Amino acid sequence: MRRIGLLMGVLGCAGCATLTRGLDTQLNPETGEYETPTHETVYLAPPEDAMMMARRVLEEQRYDVMEKEGGLELFSSAHEPGKNRNGLRNHERYYVKGERLGPRQTLIRVFRLSYSEMENLIEETPKQLGDMTSRDSQLSLEETEHAFDARSEAHLSAPPARHNALRTIAMRNPFPNAPGLERFRYVRGYRDLDVEQTLLARMEMVPALELVGGNAPVSMRSVMMEGWGEAGDASAATPDCGEPVEGATSLLSAGGVVLMADPLGTQELPSAALRMLCEATAQGLPVTLALSVPASEQPLLTRYLASAGTSQDAQELLRESAFWRRAHQDGRSSRAMLWLVEQARRLRASGKDVALAAIDADKAQGNEREAQLAANLLSFQAQRAQAWTLVLTGSVHARTTKVDWDGDLEPMGARVAKALPSVRALDVGFQRGTQFACRYSVWDDVECNVFGISPTLQARQSSKQRPGVALASEARADGFHGRLYLGTLNASPPALQSQSHVAHSAPARK
Repeated sequence: MRRIGLLMGVLGCAGCATLTRGLDTQLNPETGEYETPTHETVYLAPPEDAMMMARRVLEEQRYDVMEKEGGLELFSSAHEPGKNRNGLRNHERYYVKGERLGPRQTLIRVFRLSYSEMENLIEETPKQLGDMTSRDSQLSLEETEHAFDARSEAHLSAPPARHNALRTIAMRNPFPNAPGLERFRYVRGYRDLDVEQTLLARMEMVPALELVGGNAPVSMRSVMMEGWGEAGDASAATPDCGEPVEGATSLLSAGGVVLMADPLGTQELPSAALRMLCEATAQGLPVTLALSVPASEQPLLTRYLASAGTSQDAQELLRESAFWRRAHQDGRSSRAMLWLVEQARRLRASGKDVALAAIDADKAQGNEREAQLAANLLSFQAQRAQAWTLVLTGSVHARTTKVDWDGDLEPMGARVAKALPSVRALDVGFQRGTQFACRYSVWDDVECNVFGISPTLQARQSSKQRPGVALASEARADGFHGRLYLGTLNASPPALQSQSHVAHSAPARK
């Protein structure tokens, strides 16, 4: 801690039994130590949305929140932590500062401001006071100006000529617009990273919505299909397999079923799925790829799988499909997912035994949808009992046990596990990145866009964890048998959008 901060800590903690970590530190799961972060978090959201979410976080802690003109500064009501005698009281309040970096890029900093009735004396030697240009004095002032640990002023002993006098050295106040408190003097501002972590969870650790029912298709004009070959193009017949997924080999077996929890709208999961399909077919296994596409789309997928895969074939698939042309696209109809369908077609064209299965419901929700998902999957599996089946579905659907927040919901995975006890389910581990998803906004409406996505502590992929599958010795309480680590996630937008926004590259490989 910086010098004046350390002195104040000694004065303020006289008689304290324990020392606690600073507010401007966070637990590093890899080291187990509380450390000062080395970078800021930029939210992929308009400043208005991020500031409103910050307001809600404070209001849920029973603070009144005041907004300054412009909407990029918030102050909470003040409260007294603990109880002290008059003249010795301390009050605290929150100050939230937002910074607009772009239309959907926002930086949010949360500070806890402390006010005190006490006089704060810091004694320094006459030598230091007599030479305010000394290196030690300059360092003291410069370090005190750091916004993570700042005081507005310090009372210092005067030169030897007046031993009992005090002089005040003014220091830069990092919060000049902070409202005052009668009879209280602003003392210090701490960066409160615990509140910022709560804000991060509210902004980025939220489930993606799957929009089913009431989402009518829109008309489609001719679309340029980047990456699709024409008839006679030899490259179009070659699947983009890449390297096998590390640790996945033990999951590949005739008749085996693997449920993979898809965060939706990313490039990495479809890429990993293809690599697993390629490895399975290289072992001579027939494979079935089951997708969260409505079962009514099955004839279109089957026809495309048997086609030459030209741009015209792809356009016919999209033009006749209600799913790929929905007015509001969620991550299930991403460009990376359409790319995976094309890669499965190429794998089949190369002579491998590959099938596509559309297993989702058109409009059903809740347990009715879970039952239809399970029934459709089991039907396909029965038709191809010797095939290795890979299922890409949302994280709730993939669980092989009931969810703990809704005792009435029985996920598809739990239903399939009753019929096929050998089924295995994988969730995903990753590092902070982006996804295209539909979410409830802070204004309680549904927004479909590119969002930041952060892992929970359990799903966080450490810098030492290699991408690949890590299996557990037995099923976890949440019904998953292991985790597929994907690294940093990158968003994949909808397959159908204006030509200027079409992604020009295949999904990233890990």
